[in-house]
Amino acid sequence: MTRRHPPPTPTPATAAPTGRVLRILLVRDPLDANPLNVETIRNGLVNAGFTEIQIVDADLRLPDVITASQPDMLIIASESAARDTIEHVCVSTQHAPRPIVLFTDNDDSQRIKAALSAGITAYIVDGLRAERVKTVLDVAYARFELDQQLRAELDATRLKLAERKVVERAKGLLMQARGLSEEDAYKRLRSMAMERGLKLVDAAQRVIDVMS
Repeated sequence: MTRRHPPPTPTPATAAPTGRVLRILLVRDPLDANPLNVETIRNGLVNAGFTEIQIVDADLRLPDVITASQPDMLIIASESAARDTIEHVCVSTQHAPRPIVLFTDNDDSQRIKAALSAGITAYIVDGLRAERVKTVLDVAYARFELDQQLRAELDATRLKLAERKVVERAKGLLMQARGLSEEDAYKRLRSMAMERGLKLVDAAQRVIDVMS
């Protein structure tokens, strides 16, 4: 008797942080003379388990489409990796960054550098094969999240440095005007902040505003 084996379970598609399947906006390049086969890309996505896919052109309506559809990831299909198209897509997402994957036939090193500098997360030259799509998008999403984490850490460091400069300036003004030591000036700022329910940097800024 021949034993029947159950069909293999499809690999689940990349998931957003909430656990749901990613919403993907597939963007065509209207400047392509020989456009990539967007339906082939779409079929590859469907075969990989992606079901929420919308196809649009990279035109002036794109920012409105992004706002309305709120995709988790953008995929650009651009045969030439045209700079204008890439910049238009990246600018359209600058206020709400998302991973952007570019599929292209252009392997020019300068185009690759320009695309990555503009905000492209992954630059894929060797075409889209259904068996690779999930891995490509998984890597792109992971890289995007890491980049966002690093940017947040850098912004936090810059903020702390800026706040420290404000506190140091306020201390200097108090030391000069009241003849205080650095330690006493800091204590004065801290007491002011506690009494008025302010952050130390906000108390320092008030001192600067009054005494400058």
